[in-house]
Amino acid sequence: MIAIDKVRIKGHSNIRALHKTTLEITKDNYLTIRGDCIIGISADKGAKDLSDSFKKIAKNDGSFIYAVIRVYNLIDIIHGRGSFKFSFENSNKIIFRKSTFIEGSTIMINSDKAARDIDRKIIDLLKAEWEGEAYILASDKALKDEEILRVIINFNPVSFT
Repeated sequence: MIAIDKVRIKGHSNIRALHKTTLEITKDNYLTIRGDCIIGISADKGAKDLSDSFKKIAKNDGSFIYAVIRVYNLIDIIHGRGSFKFSFENSNKIIFRKSTFIEGSTIMINSDKAARDIDRKIIDLLKAEWEGEAYILASDKALKDEEILRVIINFNPVSFT
């Protein structure tokens, strides 16, 4: 079983993406240089806004969570895990974590990437205020990168959310 959601983001000149353990997307329309885990602002969704089908799968300890960050024709794929402890309470932000720390905005733990690990070409475009998207998938089984990309290519919001 696979569920997918799409979050639109905008870049900002203060994006630094230097944090070593977290990556954040926020609905806030501003960013200071202290927000070094943030890679996208003015998001159209926070954790609370993600689809019920995504939340249902992600709330299982055995689930696999994936994020594909796309800006222009560049992509980066993040792999992590879900947890029954996810609450999806935060309506303002989405956080991916390398650690197992969980709070209301956490939607991925044990991530293989944090903000500093994202392709620097993508970060440069976001610093230049390009727009992009994060495709967020939850699966009950492990997926290969080509399977993740196939799901995104075939993504139809009407049938998945």
